[in-house]
Amino acid sequence: MFRLDAELRVYLHRDAVDFRNGINGLVILVEQSMQLDPFARAVFAFRNKRANRIKLLFYERSGFWLMMKRLEVDRFVWPRRQQAVMELTSEQLHWLLEGIDIDAVRRHPSRQYRHAS
Repeated sequence: MFRLDAELRVYLHRDAVDFRNGINGLVILVEQSMQLDPFARAVFAFRNKRANRIKLLFYERSGFWLMMKRLEVDRFVWPRRQQAVMELTSEQLHWLLEGIDIDAVRRHPSRQYRHAS
């Protein structure tokens, strides 16, 4: 199993895409549909219509990486947000790739404490 750098930004394309698209087609989607820079230090995630495949696109120093994961029986649970482009943490992306519904997972809120004088 691979691990993405925690500092990477992760962007999900909300709608399903044609999975015949390769690197060039996905780069065009990033630029035109998502209106983001495909050369940025970020990972761009896409799913197919049946939600049983995910493609990850990212640029590293001298070229693009294109990774795909295919599920044999299950489906990926894509976030149910209304934005055209969703931003996740790399940890949330790993949860998504493992089949976890990230909208159902809630962290404890961040708390600020003061010393009692």
